[in-house]
Formats: sequence, C-alpha cells, structure tokens
Amino acid sequence: MNDYDNLPDVRDGLNRKERAILYCLHETQKEMGGRNVPTIMLYGRVCELVDISQQEFQTILARFTGLTKNSNSPSHSG
Repeated sequence: MNDYDNLPDVRDGLNRKERAILYCLHETQKEMGGRNVPTIMLYGRVCELVDISQQEFQTILARFTGLTKNSNSPSHSG
C-alpha cells in the first residue's frame, strides 16, 4: 500500500478502498441477479483487490449504508 491509497479522488471523493468496495458490491450483485450480497462474500472479493482490515472494511461499509454509532447526530432522524 502506498500513501496515495487513502487520498480521495477529485472526481467523486472516493479513495481506492472505497471504490473497491463499491465496485465489488456492484459486480457481485449483478452475478447474484440483484439479490443482497453477504458481507463476508463482499469482504473476500474486496481483499482480492486491496489490502484492507476487517475493521476498516466494516467502517467504510457502515458509512456507505448510513449506519453509525452516533445516534445523536443532527442528520439522524430518530
């Protein structure tokens, strides 16, 4: 891994790991006929593209799906 892996791309603000997760999710959903993708399957495919820990993967995935541990944030409608 180099220092550039965590820099956001100017086109959309995604870094290399985030882009790999979205790419693998999209490709796997196509293969599965649009069905939900098991997280462990997605993690395995992402690991084939980038060096990422399970914790970092979970953090990025939670951010993409809007799941956060801070339920007191102003953007959270509870």
